[in-house]
Amino acid sequence: MAGPRLAIVGATGAVGHELLRVLAQRDFPAGAVRVCASERSWGKSLPFNGSELTVEEATPRVLAESDIVFIAAGSGTSRALAPQAVENGAVVIDKSSVFRMDPDVPLVIPEINGDDLTWHLGIVSSPNCSTTPLAMVLKPLMAISAVERVIVDTYQSVSGAGAEAVRELRLQSAELLDGGAAEARKLPHQIAFNVLPQVETFLEDGYTTEETKLVNETRKILHEPDLALSATCVRVPVTVGHSEAVHIEFRHAVTVEQAREALSQAPGVRVLDDPAAGVYPMPIHAEGEDDVLVGRVRRDVSHPRGLALWLSSDNLRKGAALNSVQIAEELVRRGLLTFERHPEGAKARA
Repeated sequence: MAGPRLAIVGATGAVGHELLRVLAQRDFPAGAVRVCASERSWGKSLPFNGSELTVEEATPRVLAESDIVFIAAGSGTSRALAPQAVENGAVVIDKSSVFRMDPDVPLVIPEINGDDLTWHLGIVSSPNCSTTPLAMVLKPLMAISAVERVIVDTYQSVSGAGAEAVRELRLQSAELLDGGAAEARKLPHQIAFNVLPQVETFLEDGYTTEETKLVNETRKILHEPDLALSATCVRVPVTVGHSEAVHIEFRHAVTVEQAREALSQAPGVRVLDDPAAGVYPMPIHAEGEDDVLVGRVRRDVSHPRGLALWLSSDNLRKGAALNSVQIAEELVRRGLLTFERHPEGAKARA
């Protein structure tokens, strides 16, 4: 029996390219793969699994002839195309933020809340690239003790802002090393040899939209709507790989040994934790890897029930493409590519 027919919208972007790589690497049983992008890319070819795919328009016919539609484009594209795809019977796996907090749309990391897929109504959201590694680490620790408060500071690579930001970092670095001046184009300030305490736009409360997404999405995925969580998101001059410094306050004391053991047993998490030998996660270790890397696990000396840790994760893989493909794999495994529309909303089916 042929596998599901796939369409990738936004296939020429960084996440789209990674989606094609991950699908091939994981030997996803696709019956067909079609790639779509904006008009300027129509007719171009993209390599996939030893062949070439021609970029086409995401027409209603393409959507109707697909069983799973990955959308790795902006929120506007998702808002316009996702309902069309669902109306034609496809399941949409969306990487944008537009549906993530919709109560009728599951926001899924398969290792954590795959069961939420059972109440989808045709759209499944994949979390933000800074949310995913944090939730992956918090979930196994919450099995030891309830978490009362989390403070997280992120160190996010420029690829999270798109291919233009990557080019900007490279261009500015060359300009500065050549004795010239760096011009900010995509990002609000010079990123080469600098860090920016701003990811996305500021809100009235002083937090950014990225920080707010990190808080709200983590609560939804973990089914902890009242989790006390504060975030500061920082853009750093790294091409690929987000890192995070995480401080966790537990209801009951958790030892470093308990935390390391729980993390080492968690699917999709790998512990690299021998600081004396210079072993701890870094973006250069995370790039190209599926796992969230965790290290520097230690007692928080400022709190009797606190732990601190450090993590690094490939934002284009587990933070985007890999998680989306894992959602598709889980949908296929559970037989959830068919769905019913309920006017009462998805929660009526839960």
